[in-house]
Amino acid sequence: MDMGLKDKVALVLASSKGLGLACAKGLYEEGANVIICSRSAENLEKAKEDIEDINSINNKARVVPIVADLMHENQIKNLVEKTLKEFGRIDILIHNAGGPPSGPIDAITKEDWSNSIDLNLLSFIKITDLVLPTMKQQKHGKIIAITSVSVKQPLDNLVLSNTTRLGVIGFAKTLANVYAKDNVLVNVVCPGPTLTDRMKELINKTVKDTGKTYEDVEKTWIDPIPLGRLGKPEELANLVVFLASDKASYITGTVIQVDGGFIKSAL
Repeated sequence: MDMGLKDKVALVLASSKGLGLACAKGLYEEGANVIICSRSAENLEKAKEDIEDINSINNKARVVPIVADLMHENQIKNLVEKTLKEFGRIDILIHNAGGPPSGPIDAITKEDWSNSIDLNLLSFIKITDLVLPTMKQQKHGKIIAITSVSVKQPLDNLVLSNTTRLGVIGFAKTLANVYAKDNVLVNVVCPGPTLTDRMKELINKTVKDTGKTYEDVEKTWIDPIPLGRLGKPEELANLVVFLASDKASYITGTVIQVDGGFIKSAL
């Protein structure tokens, strides 16, 4: 199926590993030019090689790595400016950011709160503020934020994620309402328990804190999932690619989980 992504320009944040890398691969495979970013130049170069190993339907599609730390506004600005200088436009923005530290609510410091708000919420606000003028001028654009199922069902020992990611939902929904007239579509995707480095970190921390085995802790994540397994990064990426495509031209303001049935609520 032609997703209509050939020659599009997609800026994918935190894309040297995990969910971000999976999204970058999926978009590149469909023919989009992909700008990837990370704090690590070494990880970016490896990610670039991994992506370019994929067969793209567009033999002219490019992968451009740019080092950027989403905690710093000047680096976010530099990321957008370099993208526009390189391609002249931005058709797709995938906002992705690392998960905040886990821990019980009484162990979270003021610094933890500040860092989580900066990384998960304010980076989204800042980069959309920079990208929206271009998308409005183009009269088209897709903005997709990757959050977590914690926005629909708070998760134990993840109070930072439970709280700051809900702010992303509120801002994304507001953007969707305001900029629909400019054909800028804004959606949120919520990965459930997915086999990424972040998930391994959470499991290993619980192992350290409780003395349980890795297998026992992993089982506590898998047991509530009707499909009986952790998700794969590419399964989340498949939804992101669809929402970024022309096939999703009437979808905006949605919050969709990819979780194997982990969330049990009706909405």
